[in-house]
Amino acid sequence: MVVPFRWLVSILCMVLLAAPAARAAQSAAVSSERARVTLVTDDDAYMPGRALHVGLQMHLAPGWHTYWLNPGDAGEATTLTVTARGGADGQASAIEWPVPRVLHDGPLTSYAYTGDVLLPVTLVPVAGQGDGPVTLSAVADWLVCADVCVPEHGTFTLVLPRGGPQPSAQAADFARAGAQRPVASPFAARLSPAGILQLAGRGLSPDAVTAAWFIPDVSGAIDQDVTQPLVVGDGTVQLTLRPGPEFHGGAGLSGIVVLRDGTGRERGLAVRPVVGTVQPLAPPVATVHAAHIGVLVIMAFVGGMILNLMPCVFPVLAMKILSLERMARGERRAALGGAAAYAAGVVGSFVVLGGAIAALRVAGQQAGWGFQFQSVGFVIVICLLLFAVALNLLGVFAIGLRLMGVGTVLPAHAGDFLTGVLAVVLASPCTAPFMGAAVAGALAASPLAGLLVFVALGLGLAAPYLLLAAMPGLLGWLPRPGRWMETVRNLLALPVLATCVWLGWVAWLEGGQDALYLLGAGLVLVALGCWCLRRATAMDLRGAMEGRAGLYRAVAILSLLVAFVGGAVVPPASVHDHGAERVVDGSSAFSPTRLAELRGQGRPVFVDMTAAWCISCLVNERVALSTHAVQAAFARQGIVYMKGDWTQRNADITAFLHAHGRDGVPFYVYYPARGAEVVLPEILSPGLVLRVIGAGGN
Repeated sequence: MVVPFRWLVSILCMVLLAAPAARAAQSAAVSSERARVTLVTDDDAYMPGRALHVGLQMHLAPGWHTYWLNPGDAGEATTLTVTARGGADGQASAIEWPVPRVLHDGPLTSYAYTGDVLLPVTLVPVAGQGDGPVTLSAVADWLVCADVCVPEHGTFTLVLPRGGPQPSAQAADFARAGAQRPVASPFAARLSPAGILQLAGRGLSPDAVTAAWFIPDVSGAIDQDVTQPLVVGDGTVQLTLRPGPEFHGGAGLSGIVVLRDGTGRERGLAVRPVVGTVQPLAPPVATVHAAHIGVLVIMAFVGGMILNLMPCVFPVLAMKILSLERMARGERRAALGGAAAYAAGVVGSFVVLGGAIAALRVAGQQAGWGFQFQSVGFVIVICLLLFAVALNLLGVFAIGLRLMGVGTVLPAHAGDFLTGVLAVVLASPCTAPFMGAAVAGALAASPLAGLLVFVALGLGLAAPYLLLAAMPGLLGWLPRPGRWMETVRNLLALPVLATCVWLGWVAWLEGGQDALYLLGAGLVLVALGCWCLRRATAMDLRGAMEGRAGLYRAVAILSLLVAFVGGAVVPPASVHDHGAERVVDGSSAFSPTRLAELRGQGRPVFVDMTAAWCISCLVNERVALSTHAVQAAFARQGIVYMKGDWTQRNADITAFLHAHGRDGVPFYVYYPARGAEVVLPEILSPGLVLRVIGAGGN
């Protein structure tokens, strides 16, 4: 069939006429290694008097962010000026800001955007010169930040023909940006001069609101680095704000209240509260029945016993196994005393740790189980301590607790007590089966009930060693004391050194190169101090050169003091976020908004709450979640694998854990395309994961 020539010409003309329209809604890009930015419109044509939406579309590289209207503690908001000339004239309104994310970077809090973001403005063109095209000219300045901040600038030009509505390829992006804008609050907002903000109205309840926070329009209005304690009643939501220098008694304060429900869906409400007297809501008092307390105590005891089998406690097994030597020699009284001291250290540490978490929460901090490992200084100090333990096991020094002569003033079995303390410190990043629910229940219950739960948790961890001390016949399988003990002692230093390597990696994730430099210097100082202790001890045994022994002892004290004090005071500025860098296994970073979007689309989602300092989390990822069978099943069934990195403090992850009655990691939830969510146990296997997602397995 031969196509007439005039048809070919007509088709060609139509293509040429359509091509500019297809390109019109997007300008040339201003690109850098940090961001790609273009000017876009929601329509491929304009009409005088009809609103035209213009926007700055930003594609930010992973790890980079830009800022909202109020940037927070640092940063600078984006500016955008759009002018129309030609067939129509006009100038755009102010940026219609989407609700920002709250980013925590060490001690600083920012309100920012990550990934892809569209900042729209509205332009209503008026008749200009004839019916020709309109030229949109835009000038924009924005700041992008990661470890460093870089100001960027762009000028953009976009030409639109006159015509009827022609939705552009970016129209859907504008619709999403519109859905992300805060809406006028349907609830009455009231603010006290002391900073108590209340929303009141139908639809507010503990079931409908699981988390909430306020974002002010102006910097300095509130102290945004502290948690805003939340109380939800029937018909009322209350946030307690800490006023800042620009608070001015609440006069003229406005901003956004973000409400999150149990599914993770968030909505931003624009509020301008009325300043006046507010009747504070009392925090809900947990009413726990005696039967429920009993269940929590039993769960805690069983969880504590299982904790002995968790990888977190493996490094302490070296010291525990060595303590069994004395039991095997038949020193019954010493064995019982040592086991009791160890149990006291374990129980006391659990009680102190639980009390610290409760106190931090009362003070408005978002603390959860293992919170201390979110501090790079704490990680470095523990790494240095374990390095000293490894050197002791290797025989570099062998003076136990009589360090520098202080052993004479320490009570008997002080070493066993401190071993119990160290066991809890190292076990705290892990959550054993039954333990997660018990800890969450303890923190939500009365102080007495919480105390009982933590005591039971400690008794569970110490129970095996109390049993061995009480029944020494169980140790009959051990060979007679001999040189093998020294060999075992040396070999047991290896898992302790491996733990030091792991903690060094955690320190790097949390503090970057500065933390590694500080840790390296600390390790050298600890090695020097331990060597000096060995020299001083050898001189003491020979009974000679007391002066030189004292010099070695002084150098040891100074070296160890500088190492541990220096490790504990890591500058906050050195802390940065490596969370995005850790998501390299095909998973996507956890976001409550993204989770809500995926569930709204009917997509199945597997949520993995993890942390670099959680050894159980890492083991589960290696033996189960990262296996070929599981990953292939995820891909085959279209399951989105979403990972939440709690290595450093993250308010979104903390709120998600609290919404599910948990206070620590690991934590796993599977959201099928249809049906209710499924919470998985703390210990995973490939077969278990495959069965939960409906992919079979053994």
